[in-house]
Amino acid sequence: MTDLAALDATAQAALVRSGDATPGELVDAAIARIEKLDPELNAVVHERFDRAREEVRRWEPAGPLAGVPFLLKDLACPMAGEPMSDGMRAAKDARFTPASDSFLVRRFRAAGLVVLGRTNSPELGLLPTTEPRAFGPTRNPWNPARTPGGSSGGAAAAVAAGLVPAAHASDGGGSIRIPASCCGLVGLKTSRGRVSLGPAAGELSRFLSVQFAVTRSVRDAALLLDIAAGEEPGDPVVAPVAAGSYSELARVAPAPLRIGLMTEPPGRATTVHADCVRAAEDVAHALEQLGHDVDIAHPDALDAEARLQHFGVIWAVNAAFALRSWSTLLARDITHDDVEPLTWALAERGREVSAPELLEAVQGMQAWSRDVARWWHEGHDLLLTPTVGEPPPELGSFFDPENVWHGFVRAGTFTPFTPFANQTGQPAISLPGRLADDGMPIGVQLVAAYGREDLLLQVATQLEGARPWAHLRPRLHATN
Repeated sequence: MTDLAALDATAQAALVRSGDATPGELVDAAIARIEKLDPELNAVVHERFDRAREEVRRWEPAGPLAGVPFLLKDLACPMAGEPMSDGMRAAKDARFTPASDSFLVRRFRAAGLVVLGRTNSPELGLLPTTEPRAFGPTRNPWNPARTPGGSSGGAAAAVAAGLVPAAHASDGGGSIRIPASCCGLVGLKTSRGRVSLGPAAGELSRFLSVQFAVTRSVRDAALLLDIAAGEEPGDPVVAPVAAGSYSELARVAPAPLRIGLMTEPPGRATTVHADCVRAAEDVAHALEQLGHDVDIAHPDALDAEARLQHFGVIWAVNAAFALRSWSTLLARDITHDDVEPLTWALAERGREVSAPELLEAVQGMQAWSRDVARWWHEGHDLLLTPTVGEPPPELGSFFDPENVWHGFVRAGTFTPFTPFANQTGQPAISLPGRLADDGMPIGVQLVAAYGREDLLLQVATQLEGARPWAHLRPRLHATN
């Protein structure tokens, strides 16, 4: 049998359908890979190996990904009876277990995915690195001294190292795209309302965040979107329905597009590493060779200073709300001693925000978002940027015991290009761009108009064919 670690989810599912592999064989092989490599990576923080084996023993394979091993992120994606902590030590110690599945977990399992456990996430998903005090750092398989990004760093490290072919991820400020860039993967951030956040969470309260996945291939992203997308009862925000299945749409070559290239960070508030600029310029050249028109352009509204002010207020209130929610779930007050210093500082800042101030920030963000979105309706189809502002930093560089806000400021310089799509609700995708001079992967980001995941997947398929990345493997990989 072909080395399963070298196959994407689509190929592994095809082996089951053809009878060349059983779900049990796929699951056992993935568990063996995790047991071999994860002691060094620290990507998987909760295992359910015995239950997964039992499930496939009594399971009649069904669904497009029947038998394919999968991992859930340890953040805001409940699965009944399985521990979830949002990267918090207090929840970990309490062995908190949700009473019911999220709609997304139900869809993943109905498609045949076999959940083997949960992946590491920073506390409450607040930082673009995965180094929670509760579980320790996840290491980048390309270089174990570097961050895999965050907040879906455990998921990205697991997929990049070949432990599983795809994994659940979420994105509230870049948390799918950042680790995809750091680990050389495909990271699709969906449109607001494309994938339901219910039933426990809602798009009106968690409007910055989306739930989806990180993958190795574009076709896996398209197939998983076919599985995950769609309205659930009571959803307050629903993205426009696509013209067909994403798997089919992704194979359609788009007409020549007008694409804006942006390599300076919004507001020129920081500098962008030369490797990241080159990655975006390389992809711009490839897009021109594919017949697209690329010019230096971006929405002027991205440079508005108010963008960061709105985001900061909402981010802080979200931290305060999360701690209040966990206090309810654990039936005790979460205190300063229960969380990391930055988490507490953000929550304290959030508690200082009045209800009118929060609504003012939300309204200001929505008005600003309309100014941004207009650019896509006035002649451009896509915006191309580097995904991050520099190659993956060293682990530990986001923490300074003398400055509680260091990580928050460091996050801004590392990820200047990703948060705006969370504010506007637009879809964006990170794709492998090039390897930096030090051998680390560098991603590029494409952003489309609201609801146009189909266009992102089409262009991503073109780039995957023109500039293949499947052969690129990190130093720590199950095939090595």
